[in-house]
Amino acid sequence: MDTLTVSEVARESGASGSAIRFYERQGLIVASRTSGNQRRFGPDAACRVRVARVAQRIGLSVGEIRDLLGALPPEPALVDWQRLHAQLTAEAERRIAELHAALDDIRSGRRLCDL
Repeated sequence: MDTLTVSEVARESGASGSAIRFYERQGLIVASRTSGNQRRFGPDAACRVRVARVAQRIGLSVGEIRDLLGALPPEPALVDWQRLHAQLTAEAERRIAELHAALDDIRSGRRLCDL
């Protein structure tokens, strides 16, 4: 199996090296160690980081992202990534609807509080 270094995952995912190490500490990606104690990541690590970054932009917490990625099998197939895509899309749409409802409340002209 091909493995990737921190810098390779960073380059492929568009994240910084420190972000890669953060995601590893948080359990979003997993690394093995070489005899020289260098991190080595699996071939899907960059994809998992890209998913995590999008999920953060949607507003998911690190714990929610960990659960989302943790539901993937060790070697995800295309159908697994498609299911995750559908989950993220549905969550983003749900949050957008909530924000539109809040915006409607703000624009309604009703007083939000009595001072």
